[in-house]
Amino acid sequence: MIDSYGRNITYMRLSVTELCNLRCRYCMPAEGICKKPHELMLTEDEMIQAVEVAAELGVTKLRITGGEPLVKKNIVSICRRAAKVEGIRDLAITTNGVLLPELGKDLKEAGVRRLNISLDTLDEAKYAYITRIGTLEQAMAGIETAIELGFEKVKLNAVLIGGFNDDEIKPLAELTRKYPVDMRFIEMMPMYDSGDFKEASFIPYTRVLEVLPELEKVEQDGGVASLYRLPEAQGNIGLISPINAHFCGTCNRIRLTSDGKLKPCLHSNAEYPIKGLDKAGMTEQFKAAIWNKPQWHGELNSIERSKAGRNMNQIGG
Repeated sequence: MIDSYGRNITYMRLSVTELCNLRCRYCMPAEGICKKPHELMLTEDEMIQAVEVAAELGVTKLRITGGEPLVKKNIVSICRRAAKVEGIRDLAITTNGVLLPELGKDLKEAGVRRLNISLDTLDEAKYAYITRIGTLEQAMAGIETAIELGFEKVKLNAVLIGGFNDDEIKPLAELTRKYPVDMRFIEMMPMYDSGDFKEASFIPYTRVLEVLPELEKVEQDGGVASLYRLPEAQGNIGLISPINAHFCGTCNRIRLTSDGKLKPCLHSNAEYPIKGLDKAGMTEQFKAAIWNKPQWHGELNSIERSKAGRNMNQIGG
């Protein structure tokens, strides 16, 4: 389906839970979240019906997110059913990787083709700090499991944070020489005012180019990342800039939260509820959300915070 600015919406991010087994400082509060009553959240059948509606309107790519999607007890069933929806050609998951040793094989057999795994640092103490309760050993075990299982694509996501991991750009990039993975550096988005991150924390994607002058531009894959490669590397370096070089003009995505709200833009507070609707009702809400997708997300920086109205874990990473 085409929105009012001529963008073809072919990509949906489906959050299956707001819950997470980590507490990353740029994503959610230290105390976690207040768990919503079960009856307020989308059921598995409603999620699959929403995927069917999205596919009928032209969505071909589906990414399962959270919170942390792998803490969802029926995640394998959701993935298996979603992969079978006619029109869905690409099923991916964004995860912190902690539960991949346990669930990776089942997810791959269910039809998940690609994984994005969060990895902001290679320092054990810093990993414990940024996640509050996680360990680097768990994350690396998940990454190695993903590689061993042979997923079609494995991408590692590092949120660029000035004064925290900007001194690790080179070692993180070197992972693309060691493993057949892409390493993506993502500008941090000002999602909520936790007090953890001040102006100096928000650094531009160009910092990576300064640190790695040997990067060579490579053919782009149609995604939002600008792609480069280190000499003799197995995978690419991706630079994603939602702040300093936003890609709103070509944004092809829509989001569905785990409590049944369609968000046409990550940083807008506009939401279109679909919980409890039949297929026809969902279709009308999808059409309205897509048509009313805003032209851009507005100014974002350390002062001008996101207007999303939710923390990242409540929307879907």
